Amino acid sequence: MKYLKINTEKTADLEALQIAILQMKGVDSVEIIDEENPESELKKAFNKTKEQFKKGDYETVVNDIFDILTKNNSKK
Repeated sequence: MKYLKINTEKTADLEALQIAILQMKGVDSVEIIDEENPESELKKAFNKTKEQFKKGDYETVVNDIFDILTKNNSKK
């Protein structure tokens, strides 16, 4: 799967852009991500974890969680 990142101005009509892109052949989905909104990053992390569980990739999930916990502890 490949991703396309589009940077927009604050005045861009994201709904219209999303609809237009979805009409293109070969486009499965379009997600609007606000990089200033931390919830978007959290949503991406949960989606990644969900995909790892579906594939049975439990070791990577555990390693990712361990990395997060050790990075947070090392900052204290």
